[in-house]
Amino acid sequence: MTSDGFAAIAPGVRVAYVDNDPIVHVHASALLTGSGATAIVLAALHEPGTILAHPQITELIDFGEPVGLLLVAVLHFVTDRENPAAIVATLRDALPGSYLALSHATGDFRTHKAATAAAVYDHATSALTLRSHAQIARFLDGFDTLDPGLVQLPLWRPDAKPPRDASAVLGYGAVARKTATPTIPRNGENAGELGHAPDQVA
Repeated sequence: MTSDGFAAIAPGVRVAYVDNDPIVHVHASALLTGSGATAIVLAALHEPGTILAHPQITELIDFGEPVGLLLVAVLHFVTDRENPAAIVATLRDALPGSYLALSHATGDFRTHKAATAAAVYDHATSALTLRSHAQIARFLDGFDTLDPGLVQLPLWRPDAKPPRDASAVLGYGAVARKTATPTIPRNGENAGELGHAPDQVA
C-alpha cells in the first residue's frame, strides 16, 4: 500500500519507507508528494538501531504513539547469521502499543518448488532464506498475535473465498500487537500532533 492509500484510511497518518537500494531510494524520493507526512530513508534492516535513530525517522515518527511496522516480504532476505530475530526484537522494543504486520516465504509446502524458487536468489544481492512456521513464529515473540494467527497468506482474513488448495502459496503472514513501555523517546518537540491516526513505518 502507498502512503496515499494509508492517508485515505487514516487522515493525518505519517509514513516512513526504509530501503537499502539507492536506485529505489532515488525513484521513491521523486514520487513523494512533499506534504511532509512521508519520508524515504536509505538504510538496511540489518541495522535497526540506525533506522530508529535516523533523523528523518525521529522527526516524522512519534515513538510515544502507536506505530504500524510493516515487514512485508523482507525478513526472508535476512540470513540466520544476521540474526533476524534480534532485528525484530530491537524494532519491537521501540514500539509501544503498536502493530507488526509481516509476511515470510516458507518451504513447508511443495518443498522442491520452494527450494527452486529460493535458488533464483542465490546469486542475487540478497539470498532468500526459507523458514518453517515455527521459525517464523519466533519473530512474533513479545507480541500478541491477532486471529487467525500466523497462517498462509490467502487464509488471513480473506475478502473472498480462500483457494481450495493453499499448498501453492509459499508464504505465511500475521498481524500482531505490542503493548510495552517505549524505549525510544521522541526526538524534539516539533514533529507535529498525530491525533488518533497511528504512524506507519514501512
